[in-house]
Amino acid sequence: MDLHGAFHVYDTTLRDGAQQEGLNLSVADKLSIARQLDDLGVGYIEGGWPGANPKDTEFFRRATQELSLRNARLAAFGATRRAGVKAADDPLVAALRDSGASVVTLVAKSHDRHVELALRTTLEENLAMVRDTVTHLREEGQTVFLDAEHFFDGYRANRDYALEVLRTAYDAGAEVIALCDTNGGMLPGWVAEVVHDVRETAQVRVGIHCHNDTGCAVANTLAAVDAGATHVQGTINGYGERTGNADLVAVVANLELKLDKQVLPQGLLGEATRIAHAVAEVTNFPPASRQPYVGASAFTHKAGLHASAIKVDPDLYQHMDPAGVGNDMRLLVSDMAGRASIELKGRELGFDLSGDRELVTRITDRVKELESRGYTFEAADASFELLLIEEVEGQRPTYFDVESWRVITDSRPGDDAVSEATVKLTADGVRYVQTGEGNGPVNALDHALRQAIEQAYPEVAKLELIDYKVRILDQGHGTDATTRVLIETSDGESSWITVGVGANVIEASWGALVDGVTFGLRRHEG
Repeated sequence: MDLHGAFHVYDTTLRDGAQQEGLNLSVADKLSIARQLDDLGVGYIEGGWPGANPKDTEFFRRATQELSLRNARLAAFGATRRAGVKAADDPLVAALRDSGASVVTLVAKSHDRHVELALRTTLEENLAMVRDTVTHLREEGQTVFLDAEHFFDGYRANRDYALEVLRTAYDAGAEVIALCDTNGGMLPGWVAEVVHDVRETAQVRVGIHCHNDTGCAVANTLAAVDAGATHVQGTINGYGERTGNADLVAVVANLELKLDKQVLPQGLLGEATRIAHAVAEVTNFPPASRQPYVGASAFTHKAGLHASAIKVDPDLYQHMDPAGVGNDMRLLVSDMAGRASIELKGRELGFDLSGDRELVTRITDRVKELESRGYTFEAADASFELLLIEEVEGQRPTYFDVESWRVITDSRPGDDAVSEATVKLTADGVRYVQTGEGNGPVNALDHALRQAIEQAYPEVAKLELIDYKVRILDQGHGTDATTRVLIETSDGESSWITVGVGANVIEASWGALVDGVTFGLRRHEG
């Protein structure tokens, strides 16, 4: 086999990243993130463990129908067959075979003590499990990668056996052997030495999978590449259990911008900031402001001598042009407008803003002002598109005028709380007063709003709220804090996300609901 081949960028956000404490992804979330990762240009997206996790099984089922990937191949993750069972007869191997994924990544034990204590089998049987499973899946027409779990610890404990596991998998047809620093305890120099030895001794194509327990996941990954690895694994924003996995954005940016290795399709690295932030909104984890390359503070400079030098020549205090990763330079005393980002996003949504500098500046200033109040448009494309239309055409699309709304929640001891919302509005020249009930105030408002306008616009019946996320923005104010709400709405064919900000969760939810319905009606009208 070719020990080098095309360089692989392999994302495991949907599987390994999802093991982060507090991170719970629905199937819809995983599909949304997969689309974002494909836009970034990664070569492989690991979708999860079909057969072992019902949610992952459902993801692969829906992915075959709902994902149209342009750059990435979907990979299913799973284990080698059980001891004493043929791979062809193992139900979990069958789930991998039937997942619809063209790539299977098998995790295998490469640490002798893990084989004997965790698998409770012999070293010889473990090798047979690797050989049999890889061979079976290859014969079924799937590409196979192998994750050598706890490899670096196993290498130190029993080098010969750890290398034998790699060689066995490679000889059976695995195209890549990813060396996993599962405990995250390695340092760059140690990784480089081991990878070099593996390349020289085992003669396999090497990949690298690092965790960040020493704070060195990105550095360890780069050290492995320098030593000959041609397959890198990581997660967007460094998600993962304990301290996380290698941040794939930082890995790719360093490879392309510092080491001149073209590892993504040309030009897609410029989407990194937008995509990293959009995924953060889906996961409901705040984007890390100090994240390298794509954080809001990555190219931020304070006032004084530093800022004066930046005005003369930004390169004096920046290691690169932030536009290379889709980010912006900011001065804290007066934020510099990200006009390029506005133009890029506008073009993506079908608006050519490049010829009107005044318009772009006006939109940029408005976005900055709204963001200072807590709005975010990284994931809320629908709200941003409504803002663009308002600035370009001089008025915001409107299908109804709201007179007032109110919500009452009735709670009795021993009974579930019931919410009732009343909405008064005018649609198509007719005034409507509508009451809706729900299992919460936002659910009741959603029902009342759509019932109030469905006589004028029957197509609103197709709209359904499918996701709802709340974030408290200034937590130091306690219950008086500003609230941001993201709502995803679907018409059964596609979905869109809108944002609302308010002094309380209901007010913020109302703004996002109105935007969601307005965008849906405009889409059906157009």
